[in-house]
Amino acid sequence: MSNEWKATFGSWVQAIGTTLSAIGSTPSINIPAPLAKELNLVGNVMQATGNSLVADSIDHFTLNKLGNEIQAIGNSTVITGIVIDFNEKIKNDLNIKGNLLQALGGGVALADALGHEPNENELSNIYGNLLQAIGNSLQALSGRTGDDAQEVNAIGSWIQAIGSVISALGQTK
Repeated sequence: MSNEWKATFGSWVQAIGTTLSAIGSTPSINIPAPLAKELNLVGNVMQATGNSLVADSIDHFTLNKLGNEIQAIGNSTVITGIVIDFNEKIKNDLNIKGNLLQALGGGVALADALGHEPNENELSNIYGNLLQAIGNSLQALSGRTGDDAQEVNAIGSWIQAIGSVISALGQTK
């Protein structure tokens, strides 16, 4: 598998994963709780896989490679909180920390994109990574908010999903 193809495929796997997680996290969509949990789980697994493929497509060390690796670790942290039968406080803490790691990874990848000559693909990377970092930050904050937690999480999920689709579109060109 060529590195270019691997990066494009990984970007779309990540984008589909973020969209599935966003659907599962949206309270206004009337989805049974077990299905919403499964969408969030599958979505985070796809995000971790996509980020890992993108990171693996880069042969030498770059901030983009490191950022994608950090994002995959963040997704794995969220997955741990979903899969393992911890108490609710630990599950919430893992979710918050996983989303913060994803935001950090997006910020590191953003720094890489800002260091390149501006062109259409780099602008897609800049906007995509910025939106993903903002979305993940909102998702992390939702773990500490009260009555509006579900809404803040859903908004963050959709902002992240939009960012990942923009990044995938930029990678595809």
